[in-house]
Amino acid sequence: MSSESEPSAAGAAFGVLLTVAYDGGPFSGFARQPNARTVAGELDGAVRAIDARASVVRGSSRTDAGVHALGQRVAFDTALDLPARNWALALNSHLPSEIAIARAARVASGFTPRFCAVEKTYRYVVLQSELRDPFHERRAWRVGERLNHELMRAAAAPLIGEHDFEAFRGAQDTREDTVRKLVRIEVRTASSDARLLEIVVTGNRFMYRMVRIIAGALVDVGRGRIDPDAPRLALERRERTLLGITAPPDGLYLDHVVMDDDGEEAWPVISAK
Repeated sequence: MSSESEPSAAGAAFGVLLTVAYDGGPFSGFARQPNARTVAGELDGAVRAIDARASVVRGSSRTDAGVHALGQRVAFDTALDLPARNWALALNSHLPSEIAIARAARVASGFTPRFCAVEKTYRYVVLQSELRDPFHERRAWRVGERLNHELMRAAAAPLIGEHDFEAFRGAQDTREDTVRKLVRIEVRTASSDARLLEIVVTGNRFMYRMVRIIAGALVDVGRGRIDPDAPRLALERRERTLLGITAPPDGLYLDHVVMDDDGEEAWPVISAK
C-alpha cells in the first residue's frame, strides 16, 4: 500500500499543491487505508486518471473519520506540464461530490505539506438546540442546551501559549514530544446562525484528537459538567481524567493551513476564504 512518505514520481518535473475541501462524513479519514474509502484514496484515483505516473498525494493533516475540511493542503509530483487552472478543473471532474479542489499551485517536486505547515486553524461547530436540524446533521455536534460562553472563554484562556499538552491527546498517540503552541482559542457565535457556537483553535502542531478533546472539555465547562479550572489543572498535572468527553468528529473542520511556501501560479476555482 502506498504511503505519504513515498518518493516523487519517476521523472517528475515539479509538484502540484492543492487546497482541498471535503465533507468527511462518508470517509474513513484522510489517510489511505486498505479496504476503506478515504479522502487520500479518492485524490490518488483522480490524479492517476490524469497522469498514471504521478506520485500518491501527500497531505498536511491526517483528519479522522467524519472530520471535514475547507483548507486541507495536498501535494503530488508529476511530469505532466499543465497550468494550475487545468489541474484544478481536471481533478474536480474526477472527484466525487463530497470532495472539491479549491485552489491549485505549482511547487517544487517533493514538496511535502506536512513538513512545511507553520500554522493550522481548526473550527469546531456546536448546534445548541433540543431539536434536530437536517442541514446540520453530521456537520455539527448537537447539544440540547444553551452553553455558558463566558465560562468557556475563561476555561480556554490558560491553554493559549506554548505548553505540554500531554493531557489533550488521544490514547493512541504515543509520541514523546507533546509540547505544542496555541496562538488562538476563540469561542464565538456563528454569524450565520445564533444557535451555532464555534470554537476556533489555531496552533503550530496538533496531536491525535487534540482539538476534539479541547472542544469536549470546553463544552462540558459550558454546560456545567466540569469546573472551569479543569483545563488549566489538566495542563499542569498532565492528567486526561480531569477533562470532559472527547467531542465527536462531526463538528470538526480543518479550516486553513499556512505554509512556509505556497507556490506560484495559483488559480482559485472556488472561494478559499
